[in-house]
Amino acid sequence: MKLFWILIVAAVINGCMYVSGAAEGETSMHATAIDVGQGLAVLFEYGGRYAMYDFGPDSVGVVDSLLARGVDTLDWVVLSHNHRDHIGGFLELAGRGVFVRRLYMGPDTAGAFFRDSVLRVARALGTPVDTLLRGENVSFGGGDNGFEVLWPASYLRVGENRASVVLLGKFGASKMLLTGDLDSVGERHVLEMNPTLSADLLQVAHHGSAGSNTLSFLSQVSPKYAFVSVGAGNRYGHPAPSVVRKLNLVLGDSLKLYRTDLQGSIRFELSPSMGVLVP
Repeated sequence: MKLFWILIVAAVINGCMYVSGAAEGETSMHATAIDVGQGLAVLFEYGGRYAMYDFGPDSVGVVDSLLARGVDTLDWVVLSHNHRDHIGGFLELAGRGVFVRRLYMGPDTAGAFFRDSVLRVARALGTPVDTLLRGENVSFGGGDNGFEVLWPASYLRVGENRASVVLLGKFGASKMLLTGDLDSVGERHVLEMNPTLSADLLQVAHHGSAGSNTLSFLSQVSPKYAFVSVGAGNRYGHPAPSVVRKLNLVLGDSLKLYRTDLQGSIRFELSPSMGVLVP
């Protein structure tokens, strides 16, 4: 009888534990929004391989965070646009023991100083550099799992926030939308080109700025979860209260909105069979 109750208690405890949603034989993709203060850096892990979308600002320890996680090689890095709070951390890679196999940048026509600085670091690392445009793909070695570039389009000349490279990650039943600092005009263009766009997990554009995140865009994407990468007490007032209200409306539950200023680094699992899971 005692053994019976021990087994029951063990079953209850195990039932309350987080278990990876990946079915036997499939590989989940993990996405971690690293707490970089007022900036953006997202680390991807897929089958023991790593990549990054944006690198956060300089002097906040992004490289140290990678090394602490045992990451010494990144298959690729996508830098959404040429603003310091998104690419500054890349400038600290030289001589730090983290190798980048390939660097992707958008066609941002602004921020030449930071872009040139990034290119100098890439040359020092021996990292090839490519420009990403709508219709191209980035992945961990092919197959159906990877990221489709939704924006910018090749026939438009854009700079600053509107030039942000927008990626739609597809991993079986899971979809993740990365928007960088895309503004409301860029959002409208993306919807015009992708009228059925949807995603389970949304990176909230421009740290929750009121100049982005229109209700029409958020409603169309209709995420189940969303996260804001933002600095505590930042001088911009991000995320804007109006954007938080819209997100809570679309998500249907304020607990499904995650913020690095409140929760630190946040890790999501994109399971091919179970969708997005939050430990």
